[in-house]
This record gives sequence, structure tokens and C-alpha cells, in this order.
Amino acid sequence: MRILIITNKMPYPPKDGGSIASLALAEALNRAGNQIAIMSMNTSKHFVRQNDLPTNLTKKIKFIVEPINTDISFIKLLNNLIFSKKPYNAERFISEKFKTTLKNELKSEKYDLIQLEGLYLCPYIETIRQNSNAQIALRSHNIEHEIWQRAAANEKNLVKKEYKNILKKRIKNFKLEYLNKYDFLVPITERDGNKYKELGNIKPIHVTPTGIDEINYKRDNTKSKFPGIFHIGALDWIPNQEGLRWFIDNVWIKFKKNYPQFKFYLAGRNAPKRFEKYLEDKQIVYLGEIEDAKKFINDNSVMIVPLLSGSGMRIKIIEGMILGKSIITTSIGAEGIPIIDGENILIADTPQSFYQNLEKICINEELHQRISSNAIDFVSANFDNLNIAKRLTEFYQNNMTK
Repeated sequence: MRILIITNKMPYPPKDGGSIASLALAEALNRAGNQIAIMSMNTSKHFVRQNDLPTNLTKKIKFIVEPINTDISFIKLLNNLIFSKKPYNAERFISEKFKTTLKNELKSEKYDLIQLEGLYLCPYIETIRQNSNAQIALRSHNIEHEIWQRAAANEKNLVKKEYKNILKKRIKNFKLEYLNKYDFLVPITERDGNKYKELGNIKPIHVTPTGIDEINYKRDNTKSKFPGIFHIGALDWIPNQEGLRWFIDNVWIKFKKNYPQFKFYLAGRNAPKRFEKYLEDKQIVYLGEIEDAKKFINDNSVMIVPLLSGSGMRIKIIEGMILGKSIITTSIGAEGIPIIDGENILIADTPQSFYQNLEKICINEELHQRISSNAIDFVSANFDNLNIAKRLTEFYQNNMTK
């Protein structure tokens, strides 16, 4: 099949969950025998010069790149709040320039299928229908309104709480507006697929988790610090900031007082200044953006993923598991991953249980070795990228209208 994948940010370099999810599947679909093209908005936040894309990637995948300004503007946000009913999150990605680029590509190339990477690309469905006979798949990375619903529930500032509730309602209405206008729904988790069914989805569904290519994840525990407590993630993502504040304030400060010999290493890109200010004097080792994420994970042992909101699937957990880390996360953090608490991961939803699990794993290296070994076996059996792509290709082929 000839497949065009549309993304609202450059998937290269794959440094965050969304980019990893998009690029990993694109490459796997190519290896599964499909011709793949990726059309991306080249935003300032994720800007990449097209000439800097590696040749081993551009030989396999055609890239169509269009610079689009999606920067958050307070004036535009205020105008959106007063004069629009669309969520500002989505409105930022509606571009006449990008629509023209898409139209030109569809006129010059014939595709069998167009895969939209996320809800906020649905406004381009009409352009696709008008200029192509290709069928359309919506790949849902998460349940967007649920992220804001959970964030609003945890927000103490009344003004921010109200705005997050407004976003939740607008995003849900936006989702309903485009419900069933695609031909296929490709959620990352079974739970997300069920949420779409509850909203009224009647289109064929195929769950396609974000997978990994194990060959790209070389385990090297020769220099691993134990317990080497760490977190890595995009620090401009509100759920990550929220979860880290909760962990540091309610777990880490007490833990560090009782176990002063242990260190907590925090790495992540695009941290706002106010969040960096918060991290001062919290007795953590803050590293900011690091050059080699896999080396950082290999160099440590116990991964902390303290999510209180968010939706979809956390690819960083899968990466940590395949690299043999013991992971402590919340039920929300583990959503979409069929793990077994106490066997291949540790789940904790309260400060007390989080503290207890952290203490248990940090003073028992034998327990760490058992959980990390089980984690490797679990990911190897369930998240192989090529197998995932082959199953998706078969689903598309079997359900394409002739």
C-alpha cells in the first residue's frame, strides 16, 4: 500500500512520546512492505531542517515538510476563548498554508491510505476527501479531553481550573464533531478504543500500541547505579510537571531525609523557567535536556513515572522496561499497558504506597533484578514493532473498500 502519514510536528528526532510513536510505526510499516510518506508541520518548537534528516531515513520514507507557526500566543488564546468554540489546542494547527501543501501533494501523488497522527489533524479530512480517493485512518494517541478533565480535577488554582474545564468540554465537542468522519480508528490502547465506542464510534477499530525495535535498545548495566532513581520525560508537558511536583513534595523530600545516600536524577527537555525555579533546593540532580536518553536510562536502575493525569500510553515506560529498569508508576501511568503489579512493574497511587514501593526496591537489589528481568521478557513478547505493523497492514488491507 501507499500510505501518507500526516503529523502536526516533525517526528524526527524522536525525543518525545508522540514523535517516537509516529516515526516508529512509519518505519515499521515500511519494513512491512508499504510505501510510506510523511507530511509534517515544521513548528518552531520541533523545528528540523529537512537537509538534516538522516539519509538512511529519507531513503526509506519520503518527507514533505511545511514550516507552520503554531507558537502559543496570549492574544490568540484570549481571542479564541472569547470568540471561538474550538479548543485553542486544535485551532493552533489549522493552517491554510498546510492545507495548500496537502492539496498539492494529493494532486501529484496517489495514495491508498492517509493516516492522521492525532485528533488535531481532523480538520484536514475535508481537504483529503476533496482531493483524493484514499481512505482515512485516525490514529488516536490518547483521549485528549480526558487529559484536561484529570488536570482540572487536580488543579487548585480556581482560574486555571476553570480554563482547563473549558478546554475539556471544547476538546470533547471537537472530537464528537469529527467522530466517524474517518474510515478507520487506530487507537494506541484498547482502553482508548473503548472510550471512542462509548462516544459513538462505529468505524472499524484496530488497536496499535507504540512498539519498539529491540535491536535499537542495547542493555548495558555494567555502569548502572543502584538504586539510581530517575525520571526522564518532556518537561513542558503539564501532566509530567504535575506528577513530578506531587512526587517531590509528597514522597521524595521525606525519602531523601530518611535515605540521604540516595539520589534522584531528573532529565527532560523544554522545562519552563518557573518549573526549573521550583526544582531548586529540592535535593535532586536536575540535568535538563540530555544528549543520549538511552545511555541515561542504562546508567540508572529505578524509573519513576508519577502521572496523575494524561491519557494514552507512556512509551518511556516501554523503553525503560526493555532496558531492564524497575519502574514505579501510578495506575494512570500504566494505562494501556497490560502489566502485572509486583511482577514486572510496581504500581502506587498514594504518597504512602509510592514511598513504600520506592523503599522496597531501593533496599532490595534482588527484587529489582527479578522485576527488571520480567519487564524485558514482557516487552519482547508484546511490543515488537514489525509484528505490530504487519497486523495493522493486514487490518487495512482486509477492510479497504474496493
